[in-house]
Order: sequence, then structure tokens, then C-alpha cells
Amino acid sequence: MDDKKNNSTSPANKIPSSESGRLKVLFVCSANMQRSPTAEKIYRNDARLEVRSAGVRAGANRRISENDLRWADVVFVMEREHKLAIKTLFDHIPDFPFPPIEVLDIPDEFDFMEPALVEVLKSAIDPEIDHLLARRNKGRQN
Repeated sequence: MDDKKNNSTSPANKIPSSESGRLKVLFVCSANMQRSPTAEKIYRNDARLEVRSAGVRAGANRRISENDLRWADVVFVMEREHKLAIKTLFDHIPDFPFPPIEVLDIPDEFDFMEPALVEVLKSAIDPEIDHLLARRNKGRQN
């Protein structure tokens, strides 16, 4: 894969294009059963965000689509293998505009909405979202 397809751009460099002005965040795990739906539920009512979740496996509750990736300003994957799976699934599309994909390194050892999972997700995602929104707001001032 070339650099264009890898999209090594930091998520902080991509200014959200949503008409609502909200950051569009896609959360991804394997089966869209525990980690990514928990993240979606945590951030669903955050007025600064639009959120979705998906899984990379064929049997996922909701499998990631090309439209999801085109929609997203940033993608947070739970494990490195999820980032590789996304690249593999959509690498056949010429010059596909992958959004920034950030790996959270959250293992598949939690249940949906388990308090420990909520804590781990928030501690990993909150600073990233704050950084992205600060970057977007700074870009709007220039």
C-alpha cells in the first residue's frame, strides 16, 4: 500500500466537514457486540459528536461499510488488527480516502457497558476527542 492509501495523516489535521459542525466518530471492534457499541452508547448524547459503531468480521452485528468510512472524520479501532482489517477490506478501491484511524489497544475482555470497559474507553477516547475538537476550533479561527 502506498502512503496515500495508508493515510498517515493525524486525525487532528482533518477538520470535520459535518454540516452540523459535529465531529463524526466511528468506533470499530471485531463483532460490534461489546466494545464499539459501548463506545457509541457512551458518546451518543455528546452534542459535539455524531457517532456510529461497526465491526470488521463478516458476522458482526453491524459490519463496517464503505459509507461508514466516507462518513467518518476519525475512526477509533479497539485493536491494531481492526485497522489492518479495514485497510484490507477497502484497499481494492482506487485512491480510497481513508479517514484517520487511531488504535486504542483495548482488548476483547469486557462485556457490553461493563463499568471497567466504560472507564477504559473514556480514558482513551476523551483526550483524543478534546484534542480533535480543539484543533478543529483553532482551524476555524484562522
